Amino acid sequence: MSFEGKNVLVVGGAGFVGSNLVKKILEQDPRKLTIVDNFLSADPANVPDHKAVHLVSDTITNDRVLHGIDDDLDYAFHLACYHGNQSSIADPIADHDNNNITSLKLFERLKDIKSLKKVVYAAAGCAVAAKTFDGASATSEDAPVSLYHDSPYSISKLVGEMYGNYYWARHEMPFVKARFQNVYGPGEILGAGRWRGTVNTVWRNVTPTFVWRAMHGDALPVENGGIATRDFIFVEDMARGLMACALKGDPGEIYNLGSGVEITIRELAERINAATGNATPIALTPARDWDRSGQRFADISKSLEKLGFKAAVDHADGIKRTVEWTQANKDTILRCMLQHKHFVPEVTRFV
Repeated sequence: MSFEGKNVLVVGGAGFVGSNLVKKILEQDPRKLTIVDNFLSADPANVPDHKAVHLVSDTITNDRVLHGIDDDLDYAFHLACYHGNQSSIADPIADHDNNNITSLKLFERLKDIKSLKKVVYAAAGCAVAAKTFDGASATSEDAPVSLYHDSPYSISKLVGEMYGNYYWARHEMPFVKARFQNVYGPGEILGAGRWRGTVNTVWRNVTPTFVWRAMHGDALPVENGGIATRDFIFVEDMARGLMACALKGDPGEIYNLGSGVEITIRELAERINAATGNATPIALTPARDWDRSGQRFADISKSLEKLGFKAAVDHADGIKRTVEWTQANKDTILRCMLQHKHFVPEVTRFV
């Protein structure tokens, strides 16, 4: 099974994960690949120049865009979101508009497309992980879901799962949930897109932030002694996992996409410092006051058994490749960072 000759939709296809997914699908020669992206947190540099690619630079909540979706679509990937926990805390309404409304309107449109073989939704592993700093156990797909969450982002990601479950049960929309762990790697551009109200518009996930700062000799800020842990998965592995969900996943099911390996944030910082040659000591900082999900990693046994998927890139090699990509694309990254210099004056010192 492959995407050869297929008609594919990737909502959020210009973003970090979406653009890597698009590139992997294009290797299999699809008939058409439509990207819908409003570039809220993405940059056009991530969109490949390819004959099969059809770019729609707009939000998926636009009725004109929804009506323009092909009726002979084979696969749809819903990766669009209001990026990040901290941005959602700063502006819960924007999170709702860009996460909950996007999912609901997209699924309402997709339910009528009978040619669809699979709709893959980017769910969040952090939304179901246990809230602990006392030692993590692997989080399985059937982990209990709490009604108390650290951020609107976590809530809206679960709401997306629930809406998808409804459209699967009520309308037989072939819905598959891919629970993301912490993705890192080439293509995550600091500052990409429009200002979203907080410095996290520039300083995004921990890996690209640490890589950029380490390349410039900064002390990497490691919170709470660096005891927090995450399950880091290289973005090309995530793309392969999403494709496996589409081609092999069962409608109505959930699959963890991660490495299954628990790595502390201190280990991450030390590995990035080594890869960049940064001799500046780590700076220990206080814990984030909102984050109770301190230690977590995924149980990946179901994805291995049912999808035949396992992450292939180990963390040390993935960090090396991320550093190399960042060095090769520093001009693009700096361009995106500097568009927010009025809000984050610090970025001017990297010129």
